[in-house]
Amino acid sequence: MSTFQETALPVTVVPARPWSGRDDGPGAEHLRWHKAVELDPELTERGDVAFVGFGSDEGVRRNKGRQGASQGPDALRRALASMALPKPLRALDAGDVTVDGDADGALEAGQQRLGRAVAHLVDAGHPVVVLGGGHEVAFGTYSGLEQTRAIEAGGRLGVLNLDAHFDLRDDVRPSSGTPFLQMAQSERRHGRDLNYWVLGISQAANTEALFRTAESLGVRYLEDGECGLLDMARVESFVDEFLASCDLVHLTIDLDVLPAAVAPGVSAPAAYGVPMEVVEQVCTRVARSGKLVVVDVAELNPEFDVDQRTARAAARLVHRTVTTWA
Repeated sequence: MSTFQETALPVTVVPARPWSGRDDGPGAEHLRWHKAVELDPELTERGDVAFVGFGSDEGVRRNKGRQGASQGPDALRRALASMALPKPLRALDAGDVTVDGDADGALEAGQQRLGRAVAHLVDAGHPVVVLGGGHEVAFGTYSGLEQTRAIEAGGRLGVLNLDAHFDLRDDVRPSSGTPFLQMAQSERRHGRDLNYWVLGISQAANTEALFRTAESLGVRYLEDGECGLLDMARVESFVDEFLASCDLVHLTIDLDVLPAAVAPGVSAPAAYGVPMEVVEQVCTRVARSGKLVVVDVAELNPEFDVDQRTARAAARLVHRTVTTWA
C-alpha cells in the first residue's frame, strides 16, 4: 500500500500498476495514453491530470442494482490505455481507494478516504479524474472538493450530473441512489444551497417523490427526451447557464445516461438514454470552460459489458474531456 501525506490525515490506496497497450513506436507521433501515465508523483507537476480509482459497488448493492462496478476502474484504464493522444501530455495514476465488504461504515469510510485523496490532488494543482465504481463515488468526490482551498476561499461550486436518475433518495443508509441528497445536506450545514443540475433524467426511472425532492432543492434538469441530436441548442444553453452559475465544476458522469446499446455494462441500463454525441459535446463544453476541477465516471460494470462497449464509451468520454481540459 502507498500513502498520500497530507497535513492531517494520510490516505491509504492500492498502488496503481503500470499501464500497457498498443505500441507503434517511439516519439510524440506515436503517443498513446499508456506511455503518458506515470505512477510516481515526483515525475509529474502541477497541471498534469491525476487519475484515482474508487473500487466500490457497495452503494449499488444497497440500492438494489447489479453489482460488479468495483471492477470498473481497471476496465476503464484498460480501455483508455491504447487511445492515441493528439498532443503530448503527462498524467499521474494515484492508485485506487477500495471499499471492502458490506459492514456498516465501510462505504462511508471509503468515501471519506476518496475525499481526502481528491482534496490532496486538487490542492496540489492537478485536474482530477475519478474512475468509479458505483455512483456513490460522487459523494466521495464532493467530500474532497468541499475541503479544498478554492472552496474554503469562497469559490462557488456547481455540480453537473449526466444521469438518468436524480440520485436524491432519502434512505436510511447512503447508497448509489443518495449522493446528491447527501451533498445538499452537507451544503446546508455549511450555510449554502447545493447548485445541482442534471442532464438526461428519465421520467420512467424517477418517482414523483424524487421529482418533488428535486423541486424542493431547486434542481435544474433536462429530461432525456429533451437531449437528442436535434436538441443541441437547448442542451448547450442549459450547460452555459450552469457554467455561468458557478466558479468551480464537479462533473459527474453516470454511464447509464447513455442508451443501453452503447452502455450495456451498467447497474441499470437505459431503455432510451442520451446519444453519445450529445454527452461528448457536453463534456467538451464543460472542459473548455476553464472551470472544471474534477470529473468522476460511475457505474461501469465489466461483468455485464458486451464487447467492452461501455468501457470504450467511458474511455472516449474521459479521453475527450481530458485532452480538451489539459
